[in-house]
Amino acid sequence: MPRNLLHTLRRRLSTPWRVVDIVVASVIGVASGFLFAIWNVLSNPVTDPLKALLPGLQAVGGGFWLFAGVLTALIIRKPGAALYGELVAAVVSALVGNQWGWWTIVSGLTQGIGAELVFLLFLYGNWRVYVAVLAGAGAGLAMALTELPLWYPGAGPTFGFVYTVSAIIGGAVIAGVLPWFATRGIARTGALSRFASGRETSVRV
Repeated sequence: MPRNLLHTLRRRLSTPWRVVDIVVASVIGVASGFLFAIWNVLSNPVTDPLKALLPGLQAVGGGFWLFAGVLTALIIRKPGAALYGELVAAVVSALVGNQWGWWTIVSGLTQGIGAELVFLLFLYGNWRVYVAVLAGAGAGLAMALTELPLWYPGAGPTFGFVYTVSAIIGGAVIAGVLPWFATRGIARTGALSRFASGRETSVRV
């Protein structure tokens, strides 16, 4: 890595979180966790037709479990935000109760890392829509890599391929595009005036 890029990365990694960053990230994580809990109930009825059409295609719906990390990162714009948001949401989902128990936290951890690595790749300095899409896709890939051995041991390569591609697509669209538009929408209300994400949108408007 060129010295100037390494210096930029070190500087951004050392950026401290403010109290408002922690509070808002926590609120996003908790609220997302309750939305996850709703999707825990609805996911099978909604995605079963996709599964019947092509086994593995149901993973598209997994995007609704992946948006918390990307949304938190887009709003907070601090290293670790994607991991924090997704993990908090997973903990809330586990505490509320679901059919996967505490394995939900493991999933939240890996999915948060999947999104976080993409923002790291861009040195936490690019928050455009295509980066959000890639972060959502990264979370989707992490979801597939976690869930296939946990919940589908012995599944054939065709199922694994369809499941992985579907998870990536669902992550890119549901956890990438939607949070990006949501961030811009929230910013336009003035609620994010204490964040760069809010000020940037206000300037463009």
